[in-house]
Amino acid sequence: MTNSTDQTRSGPPPAALFVAATLGGAGLIFLVQPMVAKLALPLLGGGPSIWNTSMAFFQIALLAGYGYAHLLQKVQRLGVQAAIHGAALIAAAFALPLRIPAFVGEPSSDRPILWLLAALTLSVGAPFAALSATAPLVQAWYARTVGREPYSLYAASNLGSLVALLAYPLLIEPTLALQAQRLGWSVLYVAFALLMIALGRRAARAVVLNGVRAVPPPAAPVTWSQRLIWLGLAAAPSSLMLGVTTHLTTDVASAPFLWVVPLALYLITFIVAFQARPAISSNVALIVQAAAVAACAAMLPYATTNLLTQLIIHLAAFFFTALVCHQHLVARRPDASQLTEFYFWMSLGGVVGGGFNAFIAPVIFDNVWEYPIGLVLAGLARPRSRTSMTLRLGAIFAAGLIACVSVQLLYAFVAPLMTAKVVFGGMTQIELFNLGVRACLGGGVVAAFLIRDRTVLFVLMVGAISLASHHAADRVSTSQTWRSFFGVVREGWVHVPDIGGPVKTLSHGTTLHGAQAYATAWRCLPLTYYAPATAIGQTIAALQTEKTTVRIGAVGLGAGTVSAYVRPGDHMTFFEIDPLVVRLASDPTHFSYTRDCAVGTVDYRVGDARLTLQKEPPNTFDVLLIDAFSSDAIPAHLLTVEAMRMYLARIKPDGVIVLHLSNRNLELVTPAQASAKGAGAVALYQEYRRPDRVADVVESSENVLVLGRSRAAMERFLDDPRWTILDQTDTRPWTDDYTNLAGAMIRRLDVPFAGSFMKASQR
Repeated sequence: MTNSTDQTRSGPPPAALFVAATLGGAGLIFLVQPMVAKLALPLLGGGPSIWNTSMAFFQIALLAGYGYAHLLQKVQRLGVQAAIHGAALIAAAFALPLRIPAFVGEPSSDRPILWLLAALTLSVGAPFAALSATAPLVQAWYARTVGREPYSLYAASNLGSLVALLAYPLLIEPTLALQAQRLGWSVLYVAFALLMIALGRRAARAVVLNGVRAVPPPAAPVTWSQRLIWLGLAAAPSSLMLGVTTHLTTDVASAPFLWVVPLALYLITFIVAFQARPAISSNVALIVQAAAVAACAAMLPYATTNLLTQLIIHLAAFFFTALVCHQHLVARRPDASQLTEFYFWMSLGGVVGGGFNAFIAPVIFDNVWEYPIGLVLAGLARPRSRTSMTLRLGAIFAAGLIACVSVQLLYAFVAPLMTAKVVFGGMTQIELFNLGVRACLGGGVVAAFLIRDRTVLFVLMVGAISLASHHAADRVSTSQTWRSFFGVVREGWVHVPDIGGPVKTLSHGTTLHGAQAYATAWRCLPLTYYAPATAIGQTIAALQTEKTTVRIGAVGLGAGTVSAYVRPGDHMTFFEIDPLVVRLASDPTHFSYTRDCAVGTVDYRVGDARLTLQKEPPNTFDVLLIDAFSSDAIPAHLLTVEAMRMYLARIKPDGVIVLHLSNRNLELVTPAQASAKGAGAVALYQEYRRPDRVADVVESSENVLVLGRSRAAMERFLDDPRWTILDQTDTRPWTDDYTNLAGAMIRRLDVPFAGSFMKASQR
């Protein structure tokens, strides 16, 4: 008879051990993603396409891990499975500590995706794939040794992912240098590998408590229709996650932390869906999803709608659509014996959805069309109604279509007749017209909600709303759109009577990157942030007053506006990461500053500014303009102490560096000041505010920091009251090993606890 000690040793591992392994593996996966991004992504500018490509890579690596876990189940002896997986974890550890191998070389602006995929594969591919196998393997071992339903462990896996995802920007990044993060993660990986090896050994020795055999009994075979349904239900949320991320970070705010929010919501939907008793029932999810998706389709093209309203509607539509898909996915889960195949197809769906957004959509679409298309098609995941069609539902559908068509008719026949004349209750004709358009769109939204149980009709109605809202959008000035790896660039126009009428604009998302007047008399006038009255204009004028010729460097090209200051004998070099922007700024059919307005020499260096500037000889520039921060996808590596030292080495002894730090979402002056001090620079600050009487496209308000090697180099500005010396800051300077974007965001929000947060993050 077996004694109690032997029984304990041969019994199943405690449930806490399975949960710990599940949480630990998931947490390490979602800690390493932003960590590797910090190593590699700054060299590519920090745009949303970089995040999407990285997410697609991690989905592919996840698929590799799930496929490996599924194949491992072909080995019937659990002890052999555990030994193989232990060896795989140990082998992957040879890639540590995390780093970008030097032989990968510098990123290419022409083929950035290939460089990024190679860098990610060689730096983290093996450990990530080995970790990705954790969730399906642990659940399979749990089912074989404990004999219970294992799917609830997947909720624990996603909980660990969520905690790690939020912990990185809020806790780890502000408090730990990158070197400490890399080493800490490597130590945690080794500890996790030992935990998995111990769990595998315990599971291999275990006996099933109810006495059934260790190998699960065969279940009904999985059909191809089941596999394709799993794939589709997983692909839709994956595509929508990247679609809403790109839309929000391109068209709404582009704050770096918005990248995290959709992914966090995506993980929460898994947590809810895989709960034994979901916190949100499928019926509630279907009702809210119908309302949110219809409202989202109606407002999707409106870029100037209140930011908070935009975030709530878009994120609600995404969250509940993903939840509906994942709840239906869980409802179709197979027997535990086919668990690893289920996860493999679910992961493959994630790759299909994410891969479409990351690799295919940027090639076939000139805008973020994948998002509204995905939003409409995701409605097909709603369950089919078993009731017959009624005359009432048909009438509601017809009324909704009429409302949507009315929007297009209003713009075709009524909009050209509208004026600013006040006609009713203090409202102008234009305001009444816009109110009527929104009423028609609202009618379509109501109709879609009322027919939500008829899946096909609901999808058609949401599609009609999306088309109608596109005609009613407030981006009416856009004339051309282009899309590159680095983002969506739009050329448009606005009417400004003060400078001769129409003004051509260049925008990235909702951020203005330059403007040029059509009128010949005003065509070479620098506009927006570079107008003569602005801090940037003042600085260049001060240097040109002293010197007959100047050498100017500018990081960030935009429309090439600043080249209008180039006189005979002057030389300007632009440092620009996006070849598309170089093409537009140097083509007079788009913008002619660099070709027709610059009298001296203008040339370009294409690539990341840290890499291209490093190749310039020391003591080269009289003025070095660092203008890569007004767009909100911040290349933080351009504001570090190491970057400042490099800038200082590239200017002449009496030269100056101009940091344009205007940003809607991040307060960048404080960390820039701290980094400048850390590099030994002398700094002055100006907060230029555009006069109310001047159109914002003519002059733009801006925050500018001017740096010099010495006080003597700054004498030309010290007597100017527009420039001030900032108070000393105790903010920790950013370095290549440490940045704190969370702190910059909190300072911009000016929340009450910002001070205590910043002090805590500097300890």
